[in-house]
Amino acid sequence: MSGNGVTVKVEQLTRMFGKFTAVDHIDLEVGKGEIFGFLGPNGAGKSTTIKMLCGLLTPTSGGGYVGGLDIMRQSEEIKKIIGYMSQRFSLYDDLTVEQNIDFFSGIYSVPRSKAQGRKDWALSMAGLMDRRGALTKTLPTGVKQRLALGCAILHEPPILFLDEPTSGVDPISRRNFWNLIYMMAEGGATVFVTTHYMEEAEYCDRLALIYRGKIIAEGSPKTLKQSAMTKEVLEVEMENPVEAMEVLFTSGFDPSIFGSALHVTVDDGMVAEPAIRKALADAGMTPLRIEKIAPSLEDVFVNLIEVS
Repeated sequence: MSGNGVTVKVEQLTRMFGKFTAVDHIDLEVGKGEIFGFLGPNGAGKSTTIKMLCGLLTPTSGGGYVGGLDIMRQSEEIKKIIGYMSQRFSLYDDLTVEQNIDFFSGIYSVPRSKAQGRKDWALSMAGLMDRRGALTKTLPTGVKQRLALGCAILHEPPILFLDEPTSGVDPISRRNFWNLIYMMAEGGATVFVTTHYMEEAEYCDRLALIYRGKIIAEGSPKTLKQSAMTKEVLEVEMENPVEAMEVLFTSGFDPSIFGSALHVTVDDGMVAEPAIRKALADAGMTPLRIEKIAPSLEDVFVNLIEVS
Protein backbone atom coordinates (compact mmCIF):
# COMPACT_ATOMS: atom_id res chain seq x y z
CA MET A 1 0.00 0.00 0.00
CA SER A 2 1.39 3.39 -1.00
CA GLY A 3 0.78 6.44 1.14
CA ASN A 4 -0.22 6.62 4.78
CA GLY A 5 -3.62 6.57 6.42
CA VAL A 6 -7.02 5.27 5.42
CA THR A 7 -9.01 7.30 2.89
CA VAL A 8 -12.05 5.03 2.47
CA LYS A 9 -13.43 2.74 5.16
CA VAL A 10 -16.75 0.90 5.26
CA GLU A 11 -18.18 -1.58 7.75
CA GLN A 12 -21.10 -3.92 7.10
CA LEU A 13 -22.19 -1.72 4.19
CA THR A 14 -25.49 -3.01 2.80
CA ARG A 15 -27.91 -1.88 0.14
CA MET A 16 -31.24 -3.56 -0.61
CA PHE A 17 -33.71 -2.88 -3.38
CA GLY A 18 -36.94 -4.33 -2.06
CA LYS A 19 -36.09 -7.91 -1.10
CA PHE A 20 -32.99 -8.01 -3.33
CA THR A 21 -29.66 -7.48 -1.58
CA ALA A 22 -27.32 -5.75 -4.04
CA VAL A 23 -24.49 -5.17 -1.54
CA ASP A 24 -24.32 -7.57 1.38
CA HIS A 25 -22.56 -6.44 4.58
CA ILE A 26 -19.16 -5.63 3.08
CA ASP A 27 -16.08 -4.33 4.91
CA LEU A 28 -13.14 -2.67 3.18
CA GLU A 29 -10.40 -0.09 3.61
CA VAL A 30 -8.50 1.91 1.00
CA GLY A 31 -5.25 3.65 1.85
CA LYS A 32 -4.14 7.13 0.80
CA GLY A 33 -2.45 7.13 -2.61
CA GLU A 34 -3.57 3.59 -3.35
CA ILE A 35 -5.02 2.27 -6.61
CA PHE A 36 -7.76 0.01 -5.30
CA GLY A 37 -9.57 -2.28 -7.70
CA PHE A 38 -13.12 -3.48 -7.11
CA LEU A 39 -13.40 -6.52 -9.35
CA GLY A 40 -16.43 -8.57 -10.26
CA PRO A 41 -18.86 -9.55 -13.01
CA ASN A 42 -21.69 -7.31 -14.14
CA GLY A 43 -24.42 -7.22 -11.50
CA ALA A 44 -22.09 -8.16 -8.63
CA GLY A 45 -22.68 -4.91 -6.70
CA LYS A 46 -19.73 -2.78 -7.84
CA SER A 47 -21.65 0.24 -9.11
CA THR A 48 -24.07 0.19 -6.17
CA THR A 49 -21.13 0.29 -3.76
CA ILE A 50 -19.40 3.15 -5.55
CA LYS A 51 -22.63 5.18 -5.64
CA MET A 52 -23.02 4.80 -1.88
CA LEU A 53 -19.43 5.93 -1.35
CA CYS A 54 -19.96 8.96 -3.59
CA GLY A 55 -23.10 10.06 -1.77
CA LEU A 56 -25.37 9.22 -4.71
CA LEU A 57 -27.20 6.36 -2.98
CA THR A 58 -28.10 5.92 0.69
CA PRO A 59 -27.04 2.64 2.34
CA THR A 60 -29.77 0.44 3.79
CA SER A 61 -27.53 -0.34 6.76
CA GLY A 62 -23.91 -0.25 7.82
CA GLY A 63 -21.78 2.81 7.23
CA GLY A 64 -18.43 4.23 6.38
CA TYR A 65 -16.21 7.21 5.77
CA VAL A 66 -14.71 8.81 2.68
CA GLY A 67 -11.96 11.30 3.37
CA GLY A 68 -13.03 11.33 7.01
CA LEU A 69 -16.63 12.22 6.13
CA ASP A 70 -19.60 10.04 7.10
CA ILE A 71 -21.35 8.57 4.05
CA MET A 72 -24.66 8.46 5.95
CA ARG A 73 -24.67 12.07 7.17
CA GLN A 74 -22.23 14.08 5.03
CA SER A 75 -22.92 13.02 1.45
CA GLU A 76 -22.97 16.60 0.14
CA GLU A 77 -19.58 17.35 1.71
CA ILE A 78 -18.18 14.13 0.24
CA LYS A 79 -19.14 15.25 -3.27
CA LYS A 80 -16.86 18.28 -2.90
CA ILE A 81 -13.70 16.26 -2.21
CA ILE A 82 -14.10 13.48 -4.75
CA GLY A 83 -14.00 13.05 -8.48
CA TYR A 84 -16.52 10.62 -9.96
CA MET A 85 -16.52 9.16 -13.44
CA SER A 86 -19.25 6.73 -14.46
CA GLN A 87 -19.13 4.19 -17.26
CA ARG A 88 -21.34 6.50 -19.34
CA PHE A 89 -18.68 9.22 -18.98
CA SER A 90 -21.16 11.79 -17.51
CA LEU A 91 -20.64 14.17 -20.45
CA TYR A 92 -23.25 16.14 -22.35
CA ASP A 93 -23.08 15.06 -25.99
CA ASP A 94 -24.85 18.14 -27.35
CA LEU A 95 -22.37 20.53 -25.74
CA THR A 96 -18.97 21.31 -27.21
CA VAL A 97 -15.78 20.09 -25.58
CA GLU A 98 -15.14 23.52 -24.07
CA GLN A 99 -18.73 23.91 -22.88
CA ASN A 100 -18.52 20.59 -21.05
CA ILE A 101 -15.33 21.68 -19.30
CA ASP A 102 -16.85 25.04 -18.36
CA PHE A 103 -19.98 23.32 -17.04
CA PHE A 104 -18.09 20.91 -14.79
CA SER A 105 -15.74 23.67 -13.69
CA GLY A 106 -18.81 25.50 -12.39
CA ILE A 107 -20.31 22.36 -10.82
CA TYR A 108 -17.08 21.71 -8.94
CA SER A 109 -16.65 25.39 -7.97
CA VAL A 110 -13.20 25.70 -9.50
CA PRO A 111 -11.91 29.17 -8.49
CA ARG A 112 -11.99 31.67 -11.34
CA SER A 113 -8.26 32.26 -10.93
CA LYS A 114 -7.62 28.57 -11.67
CA ALA A 115 -10.37 27.86 -14.19
CA GLN A 116 -8.44 28.74 -17.37
CA GLY A 117 -5.37 26.82 -16.31
CA ARG A 118 -7.40 23.74 -15.45
CA LYS A 119 -9.28 24.00 -18.74
CA ASP A 120 -6.04 24.13 -20.69
CA TRP A 121 -4.78 21.12 -18.73
CA ALA A 122 -7.92 19.11 -19.49
CA LEU A 123 -7.80 20.00 -23.19
CA SER A 124 -4.13 19.05 -23.40
CA MET A 125 -4.58 15.80 -21.48
CA ALA A 126 -7.46 14.77 -23.75
CA GLY A 127 -5.59 15.83 -26.91
CA LEU A 128 -8.31 18.36 -27.74
CA MET A 129 -6.53 21.72 -27.77
CA ASP A 130 -7.47 22.17 -31.44
CA ARG A 131 -10.98 20.69 -31.10
CA ARG A 132 -12.39 22.66 -28.21
CA GLY A 133 -15.34 23.74 -30.36
CA ALA A 134 -16.24 20.22 -31.50
CA LEU A 135 -19.49 18.65 -30.33
CA THR A 136 -18.70 16.01 -27.74
CA LYS A 137 -20.84 13.39 -29.50
CA THR A 138 -18.49 13.51 -32.51
CA LEU A 139 -15.45 12.40 -30.50
CA PRO A 140 -13.99 8.86 -30.64
CA THR A 141 -14.76 6.84 -27.51
CA GLY A 142 -11.18 6.85 -26.22
CA VAL A 143 -10.92 10.64 -26.57
CA LYS A 144 -14.31 11.14 -24.93
CA GLN A 145 -13.10 8.95 -22.08
CA ARG A 146 -10.06 11.18 -21.45
CA LEU A 147 -12.25 14.27 -21.60
CA ALA A 148 -14.61 12.75 -19.02
CA LEU A 149 -11.65 12.07 -16.73
CA GLY A 150 -10.41 15.63 -17.18
CA CYS A 151 -13.85 17.01 -16.27
CA ALA A 152 -14.06 14.74 -13.22
CA ILE A 153 -10.79 16.04 -11.76
CA LEU A 154 -10.90 19.73 -12.72
CA HIS A 155 -11.11 20.57 -9.00
CA GLU A 156 -8.05 18.36 -8.24
CA PRO A 157 -9.86 16.03 -5.80
CA PRO A 158 -7.76 13.89 -3.46
CA ILE A 159 -10.05 10.88 -4.00
CA LEU A 160 -11.18 9.59 -7.39
CA PHE A 161 -13.94 7.05 -8.02
CA LEU A 162 -13.97 5.45 -11.46
CA ASP A 163 -16.93 3.18 -12.25
CA GLU A 164 -16.13 0.86 -15.18
CA PRO A 165 -14.16 3.71 -16.82
CA THR A 166 -12.77 1.65 -19.70
CA SER A 167 -15.94 -0.20 -20.68
CA GLY A 168 -16.32 -0.13 -24.45
CA VAL A 169 -12.94 1.43 -25.30
CA ASP A 170 -10.22 -0.19 -27.38
CA PRO A 171 -7.17 -1.84 -25.72
CA ILE A 172 -4.75 0.97 -26.64
CA SER A 173 -7.05 3.63 -25.19
CA ARG A 174 -7.50 1.45 -22.11
CA ARG A 175 -3.72 1.21 -21.61
CA ASN A 176 -3.29 4.97 -22.10
CA PHE A 177 -6.05 5.61 -19.60
CA TRP A 178 -4.27 3.50 -16.99
CA ASN A 179 -1.12 5.52 -17.54
CA LEU A 180 -3.13 8.57 -16.48
CA ILE A 181 -4.37 6.73 -13.39
CA TYR A 182 -0.78 5.90 -12.43
CA MET A 183 0.19 9.56 -12.78
CA MET A 184 -2.63 10.65 -10.47
CA ALA A 185 -1.73 8.03 -7.84
CA GLU A 186 1.92 9.08 -7.98
CA GLY A 187 0.72 12.62 -7.30
CA GLY A 188 -0.95 11.43 -4.09
CA ALA A 189 -4.52 10.82 -5.25
CA THR A 190 -6.43 7.78 -4.02
CA VAL A 191 -8.08 5.90 -6.91
CA PHE A 192 -11.00 3.52 -6.37
CA VAL A 193 -11.82 1.79 -9.65
CA THR A 194 -14.42 -0.83 -10.54
CA THR A 195 -13.84 -3.19 -13.44
CA HIS A 196 -14.79 -6.58 -14.83
CA TYR A 197 -11.63 -6.76 -16.96
CA MET A 198 -9.32 -9.23 -15.28
CA GLU A 199 -6.20 -7.89 -16.99
CA GLU A 200 -6.91 -4.41 -15.58
CA ALA A 201 -6.94 -5.81 -12.07
CA GLU A 202 -3.23 -6.56 -12.44
CA TYR A 203 -2.59 -2.79 -12.55
CA CYS A 204 -4.03 -2.22 -9.05
CA ASP A 205 -2.10 -2.10 -5.78
CA ARG A 206 -4.83 -4.09 -4.07
CA LEU A 207 -8.13 -5.74 -5.01
CA ALA A 208 -11.42 -6.79 -3.54
CA LEU A 209 -13.32 -9.46 -5.47
CA ILE A 210 -17.09 -9.10 -5.18
CA TYR A 211 -19.65 -11.69 -6.21
CA ARG A 212 -23.41 -11.54 -5.62
CA GLY A 213 -22.96 -8.57 -3.31
CA LYS A 214 -20.36 -10.22 -1.06
CA ILE A 215 -16.59 -9.69 -0.96
CA ILE A 216 -15.11 -13.16 -1.47
CA ALA A 217 -11.39 -12.25 -1.40
CA GLU A 218 -9.11 -9.27 -0.87
CA GLY A 219 -5.41 -8.59 -1.33
CA SER A 220 -2.76 -7.65 -3.86
CA PRO A 221 -2.91 -9.40 -7.26
CA LYS A 222 0.19 -11.39 -6.30
CA THR A 223 -1.19 -12.39 -2.92
CA LEU A 224 -4.51 -13.50 -4.37
CA LYS A 225 -2.82 -15.69 -6.97
CA GLN A 226 -0.61 -17.26 -4.31
CA SER A 227 -3.04 -17.74 -1.44
CA ALA A 228 -6.61 -17.68 -2.75
CA MET A 229 -6.07 -20.42 -5.33
CA THR A 230 -6.33 -23.84 -3.72
CA LYS A 231 -6.03 -25.82 -6.96
CA GLU A 232 -3.51 -26.18 -9.77
CA VAL A 233 -3.93 -24.98 -13.36
CA LEU A 234 -2.88 -26.94 -16.42
CA GLU A 235 -2.62 -25.10 -19.73
CA VAL A 236 -3.63 -27.32 -22.62
CA GLU A 237 -2.73 -26.00 -26.07
CA MET A 238 -4.93 -27.38 -28.84
CA GLU A 239 -5.52 -26.81 -32.53
CA ASN A 240 -9.25 -27.06 -31.84
CA PRO A 241 -9.78 -25.66 -28.32
CA VAL A 242 -13.57 -25.36 -28.49
CA GLU A 243 -14.06 -29.01 -29.40
CA ALA A 244 -11.43 -30.04 -26.82
CA MET A 245 -13.20 -28.03 -24.14
CA GLU A 246 -16.44 -29.92 -24.81
CA VAL A 247 -14.61 -33.27 -24.59
CA LEU A 248 -12.92 -32.38 -21.30
CA PHE A 249 -16.10 -30.96 -19.82
CA THR A 250 -18.05 -34.15 -20.57
CA SER A 251 -15.13 -36.12 -19.09
CA GLY A 252 -15.55 -34.42 -15.73
CA PHE A 253 -12.93 -31.68 -16.01
CA ASP A 254 -13.37 -27.91 -15.58
CA PRO A 255 -11.83 -26.22 -18.66
CA SER A 256 -11.94 -22.56 -19.73
CA ILE A 257 -10.77 -21.06 -23.02
CA PHE A 258 -7.80 -18.66 -22.89
CA GLY A 259 -6.97 -17.65 -26.46
CA SER A 260 -5.91 -20.75 -28.37
CA ALA A 261 -5.39 -22.78 -25.18
CA LEU A 262 -7.46 -24.21 -22.38
CA HIS A 263 -6.94 -23.70 -18.67
CA VAL A 264 -8.01 -26.76 -16.69
CA THR A 265 -8.34 -26.35 -12.92
CA VAL A 266 -7.42 -29.59 -11.13
CA ASP A 267 -6.58 -30.83 -7.64
CA ASP A 268 -3.30 -32.44 -8.69
CA GLY A 269 -1.63 -31.71 -12.04
CA MET A 270 0.52 -34.84 -11.97
CA VAL A 271 -2.55 -37.03 -11.63
CA ALA A 272 -4.77 -35.05 -14.00
CA GLU A 273 -2.40 -34.74 -16.97
CA PRO A 274 -2.51 -38.41 -18.10
CA ALA A 275 -6.29 -38.47 -17.61
CA ILE A 276 -6.63 -35.35 -19.79
CA ARG A 277 -4.45 -36.89 -22.50
CA LYS A 278 -6.54 -40.09 -22.44
CA ALA A 279 -9.86 -38.22 -22.64
CA LEU A 280 -8.60 -36.26 -25.64
CA ALA A 281 -7.07 -39.35 -27.30
CA ASP A 282 -10.35 -41.24 -26.95
CA ALA A 283 -11.94 -38.40 -28.93
CA GLY A 284 -9.21 -38.52 -31.58
CA MET A 285 -7.42 -35.41 -30.38
CA THR A 286 -3.78 -34.77 -29.48
CA PRO A 287 -2.72 -31.76 -27.39
CA LEU A 288 0.16 -29.67 -28.70
CA ARG A 289 1.29 -28.98 -25.14
CA ILE A 290 0.21 -29.54 -21.56
CA GLU A 291 2.00 -27.79 -18.71
CA LYS A 292 1.32 -26.56 -15.21
CA ILE A 293 1.20 -22.75 -15.06
CA ALA A 294 0.82 -20.05 -12.44
CA PRO A 295 -2.88 -19.17 -12.12
CA SER A 296 -4.15 -15.94 -13.62
CA LEU A 297 -6.51 -13.68 -11.71
CA GLU A 298 -9.32 -15.01 -13.88
CA ASP A 299 -8.44 -18.56 -12.79
CA VAL A 300 -8.50 -17.39 -9.17
CA PHE A 301 -11.83 -15.62 -9.58
CA VAL A 302 -13.49 -18.59 -11.28
CA ASN A 303 -12.20 -20.92 -8.55
CA LEU A 304 -13.44 -18.61 -5.78
CA ILE A 305 -16.88 -18.34 -7.37
CA GLU A 306 -17.17 -22.12 -7.55
CA VAL A 307 -16.37 -22.59 -3.86
CA SER A 308 -18.39 -19.62 -2.57
